[in-house]
Amino acid sequence: MSIEDKLQELTERRNEAMMGGGEKKIHSQHRKGKYTARERIDLLLDEGSFEEFDMFVSHRCIDFGLEDEQYLSDGVVTGYGTIDGRLVYVFSQDFTVFGGSLSEMYAEKICKVMDKAMLVGAPVIGINDSGGARIQEGVKSLGGYADIFRRNILASGVIPQISAVFGPCAGGAVYSPALTDFTIMTKNTGYMFITGPKVVKTVTGETVSEEDLGGAFVHSSKSGAVHFVADDEEEGVLLIRKLISYMPQNNLEDPPLYPCTDPIDRLEDYLNEVIPDSANKPYDVINVIETIVDYGEFLEVHENYAQNIVCGFAKFNGMPVGIVANQPNYLAGVLDINASRKAARFVRFCDAFNIPIITLVDVPGYLPGTAQEYAGIIIHGAKLLFAYGEATVPKITIVLRKAYGGAYDVMGSKHLRGDINYAWPTAEIAVMGPKGAIEVLHYTEIQKIKDPKERVKFISEKEQEYREKFATPYVAAKYGYIDDVIEPRNTRFRIIRALQSLATKKDTNPPKKHSNIPL
Repeated sequence: MSIEDKLQELTERRNEAMMGGGEKKIHSQHRKGKYTARERIDLLLDEGSFEEFDMFVSHRCIDFGLEDEQYLSDGVVTGYGTIDGRLVYVFSQDFTVFGGSLSEMYAEKICKVMDKAMLVGAPVIGINDSGGARIQEGVKSLGGYADIFRRNILASGVIPQISAVFGPCAGGAVYSPALTDFTIMTKNTGYMFITGPKVVKTVTGETVSEEDLGGAFVHSSKSGAVHFVADDEEEGVLLIRKLISYMPQNNLEDPPLYPCTDPIDRLEDYLNEVIPDSANKPYDVINVIETIVDYGEFLEVHENYAQNIVCGFAKFNGMPVGIVANQPNYLAGVLDINASRKAARFVRFCDAFNIPIITLVDVPGYLPGTAQEYAGIIIHGAKLLFAYGEATVPKITIVLRKAYGGAYDVMGSKHLRGDINYAWPTAEIAVMGPKGAIEVLHYTEIQKIKDPKERVKFISEKEQEYREKFATPYVAAKYGYIDDVIEPRNTRFRIIRALQSLATKKDTNPPKKHSNIPL
């Protein structure tokens, strides 16, 4: 066989692998509004940067007639490439081959790229479009899932892991995205569930559609399993590329720095007026965030979930940061179970990858009530407390308005190793709000006043007295818990100067195997 013949064979085999499950199934994929596995990689990575592994792998199953049905690449495309010139490893599941179902060799391909990513310290991006385990391979496919999960676990906090769900992701397959740092799902085509609608109907009697059981809206707003929702795959890919731009390659590096022409001393008079005169009036904290960050660019995480707290990425003078902010526009910014879980996970991600944390505080406290207590607000609320106390990255906190009770402690306070803590003049820092405090402190006196008008007048006077004496930033500043009371319009400049001063910060936790976070 001549070299020309061998090269011709190589070309033919490559062409065969590139066709996945065949032209008919590719057309079917396109009709559903979905790209193929390789088309998705081409969209995601810099042009011409993809280097593929294991194109010629095929399954080893000889049961149920599979020995007569072989496809090169075996249902998943793996390799590495670059995003904006930075190395990433990627796997993309191919629904045109056996419905993207996972086999022994398929899993080995994914494990290989994950091992390579850990070896060189680069992010892993997984694009999910799979019907689940390949039933014909039995326990080998189950073992393959567990091999992937183990690598997800060991890579956690070492390299960034991002999952995209652009098709079905069912059964055991759902746990890999759940173990990664961020998950993006497309509307209408992406689904995640442990068991599908048919099994649900059989077991529980419920009739539910795929969309209502595990669609993008459900997981982005109810379960919290999805961090970003994309209208289509193009938007999903752009989200991944944007997300990667805020992250270092691994836990031993700092996030990349970017050129910035947005002036660091830009003054925003709007901020001097954003806090309403009434303590009970809401405002949108996202407007505050977009006013102080570079170019007004803020990538919100978990936008549809636990909207009483806002988390996301931005830059200050080209430095990527994570931002956590109470949202007075939703439930008055109160902390509840879901908000605590959402913010705690985000803070821990930032800490794992050396991303400074900026906290904007306007919180009236934890949400009271039997529903929250029975569901474990103590345990779940402690997660956020734990995350802030454990974090060793630079932490800058600004109290905008309310910081009451235990929620003051939790939200990046000086007592949880906050590095630089500022307050606006509008800040109210106290054990509780004036109304609750007066009802406790002057209970006996209030009960003695029989005239309703006199009672209202007395309470109003005492509330104002309490507010002026205790619910101000200056009491906390007196004890050094607030480093400075700053003019709101100067917030951007003060944050950037603080970040610059903390660039060489070194802090460590006591030696341990690992912590026991309240789960």
